[in-house]
Amino acid sequence: MTQTLTARPPASTPASPPAPAPGPRAGRPFPLRFSRGDWPLLPLLATVLLLAVPSGDGGAVTVYGVPAADLLSGVAVLVCLGRLLYLRVRPLTPAAAGVLGLPAVGLAVATVTAGDPVAALPGFVRYLQVFVLVPACVLLLVRDARDFRMITGALVLLALVQGAVGVHQYATGSGASYMGEDVRAVGTFGAGDVMGMATVVGYGLLAAAACAAGAPAGRPRWLRLCALTAAAALAVPLALSFSRGSWIATAAGATAVILLTGLRRAAGTLAVLGAAGVVLVGGFGVGSAMVSQRLTSITEVTSAPDRSVNDRYALWAAAAGMWREHPAAGVGLKGFPAHRDGHASIGLSAGGDTAGAGQDFRRQPLLSPHNMYLLVLSEQGLVGLTALLGSWAALLVGGVRRLVRARARGSAAVDCGSAAVGLMTWQTVDFLYADIGGPSTVVTGIVLGLAAWWALAVPDRAAAT
Repeated sequence: MTQTLTARPPASTPASPPAPAPGPRAGRPFPLRFSRGDWPLLPLLATVLLLAVPSGDGGAVTVYGVPAADLLSGVAVLVCLGRLLYLRVRPLTPAAAGVLGLPAVGLAVATVTAGDPVAALPGFVRYLQVFVLVPACVLLLVRDARDFRMITGALVLLALVQGAVGVHQYATGSGASYMGEDVRAVGTFGAGDVMGMATVVGYGLLAAAACAAGAPAGRPRWLRLCALTAAAALAVPLALSFSRGSWIATAAGATAVILLTGLRRAAGTLAVLGAAGVVLVGGFGVGSAMVSQRLTSITEVTSAPDRSVNDRYALWAAAAGMWREHPAAGVGLKGFPAHRDGHASIGLSAGGDTAGAGQDFRRQPLLSPHNMYLLVLSEQGLVGLTALLGSWAALLVGGVRRLVRARARGSAAVDCGSAAVGLMTWQTVDFLYADIGGPSTVVTGIVLGLAAWWALAVPDRAAAT
């Protein structure tokens, strides 16, 4: 009888560690180092960073009248489409396709039923770009948490550049006109887009705050310190933008980020932030008089509203009147300006005065209700508003659920979830006081894409570091 002997390793030899799982994400470099496989992200990063470059007229860089950032977002969509055709992979999961494609239903209905479908076509393309194509592109091009952090890092860098320009404008009296003085911080967007700087600064502040609040255990301490410093620094240009809507939206987004870190930690953080705000405005007097007056006006919108608030109320009433006449599909995309005068009260002024920041005095017409929800309701009706709200609600609820699970499991991508939830909260609150328009609109699509990636990406991609 023959016995088979099996060789055994010596008892002193330690067991070798398991080999890492193969795959393209194994051994990914530190987030600040760019690798050859990151080239598909270049159009998205360039779309964000190009908004920091001023043009000669104080606005955004344009190519034949089209903002260069919008052209680059189109390049990103083409790169995404080319990769899908080359790699022959399923583009989106059924859930992701349903959530991101839902707004297209309302857009198509509003365009077809418009009184002049040809005139509504540019609006269809713009809405499709911001709310469908760019978010889907971000969802497909972002491979893991490292790619997510690269895009949010670009948002922080853009906010720091624009914020620095805005603080300089306030200090030197070269900003947009506000209360008779050229002190309003608008960055490189000019007086014609006073919300542009406030928007990108709000994005950057929340992205930096999420990086600091949700940093994993292995993250370098200096990176967390830099994130805290950036968030604190961006609070100054945000205050000097004198944008009440951006203040409220940033406070809501920051509160969501802080509360999702845990109640005990949130209580301490909110106390520190409150004390810092008192010291910054009350102690050092950073725009204290004007900021205080602007804050007070938030609580006086019903008792003693200023001219801008009166105009906004009139525009909101006009939007509601359009919807009552066309409840299902609205008056059609780009139809609000044509129907405004027929539904607005006589108290509505002809336009808003803009001046400063390198621009001569001009009268800017009021072509929207400055409320995204009412704009969609008036132009797309209940069909469009239901589709858009359903998509955004799915992104926000899905993002919060995944963030709660990620914290419970100790995921290293918690900071990505905090940023996605904070940015999505900011956007939904800000749309109560603003709508799309201006060069910064394309960044809104990227923010929605980041929220979609966190809420809808497959679990192993969202958890990968």
